[in-house]
Amino acid sequence: MIFSYGTLETDYLKAKDRKLGAVIDRLGHIERRVHTDLFSAVVHSIVGQQISNKALTTVWGRITALVGKIDAGHLLATGTDQLQSCGISFKKAENIIDFSNKVISGEFDLNAIGSMSDEQAIKVLSSLKGVGVWTAEMLLLFCLQRPDILSFGDFAIHRGLRMVYHHRRIDRRLFEKYRRRFSPYGSVASLYLWAVSSGAIPEMKDYAPKKKK
Repeated sequence: MIFSYGTLETDYLKAKDRKLGAVIDRLGHIERRVHTDLFSAVVHSIVGQQISNKALTTVWGRITALVGKIDAGHLLATGTDQLQSCGISFKKAENIIDFSNKVISGEFDLNAIGSMSDEQAIKVLSSLKGVGVWTAEMLLLFCLQRPDILSFGDFAIHRGLRMVYHHRRIDRRLFEKYRRRFSPYGSVASLYLWAVSSGAIPEMKDYAPKKKK
């Protein structure tokens, strides 16, 4: 499944911000895959921390081959040691088992997340071991498809903002100005800022001060 948005969101952003509008016109519609099962998405996020996308693909393939269905029951039956044998750290394996136990016991209610505000959902998700605020925000965007996620903790978003608006740095106050401008469609703005950050428009450069050698 692809993150769902259309002309309603892009027309709004183009009307609000001329520079972002030019980026939207230049790049057209951006497709980003979403992970529709929240339980599996949390586990995938824990596995993927601090490893490359290539390594994540390899390790995730091993885990799914070993476990079968990625749910709490199957993961608990697999256990920490076998999960670790797939190429993840003992800490990650422990965090996955802890999450599975909380879901099975009812201590963590996955179904309740969908009815929470963004702020509540981020607070609850980031209370899980191995899940920080940035990870919780990405779960809201790329699993629950929340429309207004613009992460201050995302370095690529900062880079995209610097490139589009020619800033040398983005502090909290400046970031909040853009968050308010893009709301309620911050998630779509994020897609375009990520694309710019990754070099989708070659002539755009990063205006961050060069680090002293």
